[in-house]
Amino acid sequence: MDITRSPSSAIAPPAPRLSSRLVRLLAAGAGFSVAGLYYAQPMLGSLAEEFQASSAQVGLVPTLTQLGYAAGILLLAPLGDRYDRRRIILIKAVALLLSLALAAVAPQLWVLWLASALIGLSATLAQDLVPAAAALAPEAERGKTVGSVMTGLLLGILLSRVVSGALAQQLGWRWVFVMAALSIGLLAWLLRRGLPHFAPGTRLSYGDLLASLVGLVRRYRELRRAALAQGLLAVAFSAFWSTLALMLHGAPLNLGSAAAGAFGLVGAAGALAAPLAGAMADKRGPARVILLGASLVLASFAAMALGPQSLWLVAVAALVFDLGFQASLVSHQSIVYAIEPDARSRLNAVLIGAMFIGMSAGSWLGGLAMGQFGWRGVCTLAAMAAGLALVVRLRR
Repeated sequence: MDITRSPSSAIAPPAPRLSSRLVRLLAAGAGFSVAGLYYAQPMLGSLAEEFQASSAQVGLVPTLTQLGYAAGILLLAPLGDRYDRRRIILIKAVALLLSLALAAVAPQLWVLWLASALIGLSATLAQDLVPAAAALAPEAERGKTVGSVMTGLLLGILLSRVVSGALAQQLGWRWVFVMAALSIGLLAWLLRRGLPHFAPGTRLSYGDLLASLVGLVRRYRELRRAALAQGLLAVAFSAFWSTLALMLHGAPLNLGSAAAGAFGLVGAAGALAAPLAGAMADKRGPARVILLGASLVLASFAAMALGPQSLWLVAVAALVFDLGFQASLVSHQSIVYAIEPDARSRLNAVLIGAMFIGMSAGSWLGGLAMGQFGWRGVCTLAAMAAGLALVVRLRR
């Protein structure tokens, strides 16, 4: 049996169509849930001081969070094709609330490491919300709709740094996780009230569902290409954001967590272009948008690696490379979601799983580059990763 396709007898009637209110709820849900992955990044300097830990030790906090997210996507996100997505999303919301609460009370660094991995695992509810939007959207508007939900997700990624940086400087890092847990509690209540039920698209067993991921990767070259290119761009993205706080916190700048978090405002401006990128992908084709996005990422990091060490340059480059990264991601999703409609959760799991494996590698390699070669080493690493992503897209 071809386990990359669902039996026709398993296909149920489509779920209700999207309203603008539901799009906003999905976008908010994606943003608040994925924000949990990034709250710690502007606070790494504070965490190092409190736990008397090295930069490599505190660097495991974002690394384990992203590894947990990648594992959750590969092991849990495919369940959205087998069960009602609404039920899965609500269970994950409760798990995320408890994981954030554990981080808030962590007495030792190893407990924070554990909580970080659990946060990543449960925050994958964001990747149940994006395929939900794709499933509900009309074919002609899928790119635009996914782009709108991705705007919420990407703003959550970037603005989480602003919020956590400011709160940590004023109230301490533990209160960041307390407020995050409260926000997820409110989100769970709103999702329970507003989220429709979804009919499963397959009756495959869990084992066959996971095995089908391998089948999908083998079957579809475009899926492999999208996953590799977006994963490489994620290395560049994560290397920057996971080391920025350490660069700003150290000499000669000696800036606090609020300054590191404020850079999220710059990146958020780039995230707002996600719906435009989705609409452009609908009209002109996603391949062109991806090439443009990857080129912007490469140019931004090359400028930081070769140019003067200036906060203004870093701010402008952050705006440009975030724009390029988001445009590439939305366009890759447009390609992937069109491959096999009944397997969207699994296709999304492969794409986003690869992206977060790239982010985990970027956090780790970025920390090593920062320790060995300084900020220019980080930017050079990111430029090389973006260049490889562009090569993947240019190859026929």
